[in-house]
Parts: sequence; C-alpha cells; structure tokens
Amino acid sequence: MNTEDKQAKLDTIASKILDRSCGLDIAKSCLNPVPGDGDPDAQLLFVGEAPGAQEDKLGRPFVGASGKFLDEMLSTIGLRRDDVFVTNIVKFRPPDNRDPSKEEIDICLPYLLSQIKIIQPKLIIFLGRHSMNVFLPELKISEAHGKVYKRSGMVFLPLYHPAAALYNGGMRQTLIEDFSKIPKILKSLTTK
Repeated sequence: MNTEDKQAKLDTIASKILDRSCGLDIAKSCLNPVPGDGDPDAQLLFVGEAPGAQEDKLGRPFVGASGKFLDEMLSTIGLRRDDVFVTNIVKFRPPDNRDPSKEEIDICLPYLLSQIKIIQPKLIIFLGRHSMNVFLPELKISEAHGKVYKRSGMVFLPLYHPAAALYNGGMRQTLIEDFSKIPKILKSLTTK
C-alpha cells in the first residue's frame, strides 16, 4: 500500500473518531477527539493512554509538557515528530484526567488496531503501563521498561510515560537510556 492510500485510510479512521458516534460518554464530553498523527509509513508507532487537557484542547496527541519531552527524546535519536506516528489507546479525554475505563478501552481499541494494520510499524512503543497492559496485561512497567516483547506478529517496547520523568527526576535518565535503545532495536528488526 502506498503512502497516499495509507493516509486516506488513516483519514477515514480519524473521521470516524471525530464524528464521536462510538457511543462513549467521554466522546460527547471531550472538547476534541484525538485520533493521532504522524507519518503513515512510520517505522515507530508510539502509543499513550488517553489525551490530557492540552491534547483535548488542540486535538493532537502529546502536545503538553509530556509531548515536549517526547520531542526532546526523539531528537536524541535523530528523529522528529513527523518521522513517527503518535496516538493513544483511548481517543477521547476522560474527565478530570482519570484512567480510562475497560469499556472505553474496549470501544477505542479497534481504532488503534486499524491504525497499526495500516501503518505496519516495525516497532510499537508503549508510553506507560496503561497502554502496555492492554497488549501485555501480565507485565509490570517497572520490570518491562526498555525490553522488547513479541506477540501476534508485532514487536513492542514498553517505556515509562514521559509524564513520569516530569514528576520524578530520577525517572528522566531511565527513560532517556531506554529511549536510546530504539535505533539499535529498529536496526535489528530491519536487517532480518
């Protein structure tokens, strides 16, 4: 599938998310749904949990303080936001920044799975335990971060959420170290 076809299919998914017809209360109460954005041919797909306040205002993923840190980390490995695809499990902001419910995750997950199928990234990077646990429910982020997991033909790399580094200075270095592994992991996946 060429880039234009991929983009058209991603736009179709985005329009389904933007029309808020999924039946979720949070779809009706949020300011702006956040489908995700980036390169339709991205080798790296970053998956967070759900939009926060800034994302809800702007309709884009990871645009607040966590997003700025994500952009910083991308630059340390020679990438820009345009080189990757960034999205969330849940496409609508839960009120008061609460964790998404199982129902909200279950209803939004098909959107993400469709995005993955279209983009076909080499590596799916979870930003935080919530997104990781949707795909790898048995793992603890404190033990899984920075390690590669393969399931159902997909390759995953769990990382701490960038917000963790903002609230805990010690976590920042761990996240930067884990992030620095991405080029080597990607290279090993593309040489096979």
